Amino acid sequence: MSGQQQQIQFDDGAAYERLMGGWSRLAGEVFLDWLGLPAGLRWADIGCGNGAFTELLLARGAAGVEGIDPSEGQLAYARTRLAGRPVGLHAGSAEALPFPDAAFDAAAMALVIFFVPDPARGVAEMARVVRPGGTVAAYAWNFPAGGFPIEPLQAELRALGHRPAVPPHADIARPEPLAALWRAAGLEAVETREIPVRNRFADAEAAWDSLTSSPRVQALLAGMEPAALAGLRARVAARLAAEAGGAVSSTALAAAVRGRVPA
Repeated sequence: MSGQQQQIQFDDGAAYERLMGGWSRLAGEVFLDWLGLPAGLRWADIGCGNGAFTELLLARGAAGVEGIDPSEGQLAYARTRLAGRPVGLHAGSAEALPFPDAAFDAAAMALVIFFVPDPARGVAEMARVVRPGGTVAAYAWNFPAGGFPIEPLQAELRALGHRPAVPPHADIARPEPLAALWRAAGLEAVETREIPVRNRFADAEAAWDSLTSSPRVQALLAGMEPAALAGLRARVAARLAAEAGGAVSSTALAAAVRGRVPA
């Protein structure tokens, strides 16, 4: 049942929301609390996807946000989600931002840096478009530590011989490699932290629906025999923590980094 390692890609904004929306908001709130930046700033949201993190920035009082993402499917969802808000959404690459130097007070990559083909170039571009004294930051699921939100499912798939999809640069989503990238970009006052997240679901069925909501996983499960699928569901459920009233919960872990553009 093993096969070539697949890379995670998100091209469907609605599917991403079902899979990752709740997790993204939980981690994003902790991340923004940690940054502690004031309202009224101009933000660049690099790899804005379906607008989940952009929405958090606006809720925290951002004066305006410019988002960029290579996926037109994700941007289409974001345009609907953020209609009428002070947001610009652009199709493009993190490695060649269509913004002038020092155009923003802050720039962030939310759950993105491990997808960027050249992460170092992406960080350098964020530093370029942020004013002196401004903040460049990111957070990403810590894959090496088993921190991806659907790890309960992926662990069981690995046990069956599958090789679940991972981002192309999953190995850098740890505090030390992130700090090294930030320092190599010339950023100052570089700090890191881990962001543990616990997501609660009404019951095991709701958790299964979320964990298996990506089209890639759905296609894999559709090819399984009913008895094998039932066994997989039971083993995944056993990895979840029981909560009061029949609810269950699961945990994830992100690594975050921040730095300052030299004055």
